[in-house]
Amino acid sequence: KPLIITFEVSNRDKQTTFTMADDDHDYTIENADAGASETIPMEAGQIKKGGYIMIKGKPCKVLNISVSKTGKHGHAKCNFTATDIFTGKKLEDMVPSSHGTTVPVVKRSDWEIIDIGDDGELTLMDEGGNQKTDVNLPPVPENMAQEIRDMWADGENQVSVTVQAAVGIEQVVSFKKITE
Repeated sequence: KPLIITFEVSNRDKQTTFTMADDDHDYTIENADAGASETIPMEAGQIKKGGYIMIKGKPCKVLNISVSKTGKHGHAKCNFTATDIFTGKKLEDMVPSSHGTTVPVVKRSDWEIIDIGDDGELTLMDEGGNQKTDVNLPPVPENMAQEIRDMWADGENQVSVTVQAAVGIEQVVSFKKITE
């Protein structure tokens, strides 16, 4: 009896489906994303102002870097001043410039608000018509959530939000009114 094998490979969603079939049975083997890393290793001396770095397990945007001279142990030290990209909290870290540290993979995407729930849960749609329902109004800065609600005005206006994602966290970081 012949064995039929079909392959469906989708690069965008990173999902792979294999179907093997014989006359009596269907077997489906599904494979989710291979897990693109949420952080990448980088030498501390390679990180630039305006770039990203992980400090105390938090994804941060680098505000300032000061490099101290090589000491008696032979390593110049990079002193990073950065802000947490989700809370805005200021953090500092000191790493020898030749040592490795980790950099978060940060992605930003624009979405249009379709609905805002009573508890701040957002229903969003991108240009391709894909919906997203797992993001809430931002807790920081303090007044941004209310400003978004006011601008959206129960659907009277079209409002676009930018969602920033890193290390498994997604949060709205900016918004604007869509003008026709």
